[in-house]
Amino acid sequence: MGKSAISSFARHPLPITHHPLRRAVFLDRDGVINRCEVRNGKPYAPRRFEDFRLLPGVRNAVRALKRAKFLIIVVTNQPDIGNGLISSITVETMHKWLKRHLRLDDIKLCPHRQDENCGCRKPKPGMFLEAARQWNLYLGKSYMVGDRCTDIIAGKSAGCYTIFINRGYREGKCPKPDRMINSLPAAVRLILTRS
Repeated sequence: MGKSAISSFARHPLPITHHPLRRAVFLDRDGVINRCEVRNGKPYAPRRFEDFRLLPGVRNAVRALKRAKFLIIVVTNQPDIGNGLISSITVETMHKWLKRHLRLDDIKLCPHRQDENCGCRKPKPGMFLEAARQWNLYLGKSYMVGDRCTDIIAGKSAGCYTIFINRGYREGKCPKPDRMINSLPAAVRLILTRS
């Protein structure tokens, strides 16, 4: 576990518990679970529920993780809410649909603008630490699957094994993930092999 993850735990200690710690797979939303529009090398989240579509193989991939007794937690930045480009009600409708159709355990959401310097927006690990306290997670045995540099930074800061789905975005230099892969189904196969 890296120094940043240790310092995060020092600031946000987990509760004392007699129950065994659980493993989770954290998933970014746009570009990992559902389609997003890519313009000039940058991905954009869907802003209408009618445009919200799962990527191929996602349902079966999530089912396989559930069968392996992982908790499935989505961690997603949605700055379009804070920027006034989509209503929180529309995002909530998308997330209710996701929970119902994928049987997700939880969705952690950061609705803040990019310039608000909140503690929950990736690349900060706030959503991971909140989930760890709520769900009694062992982050060192958990996974982060994402398609953005911020996903990898946040996952590493939280102490998770990081898997990067390379979509070819123009993002500059990213930190090296533990593994690079091309889809969520491929990431799930890797997780199940390692577990």
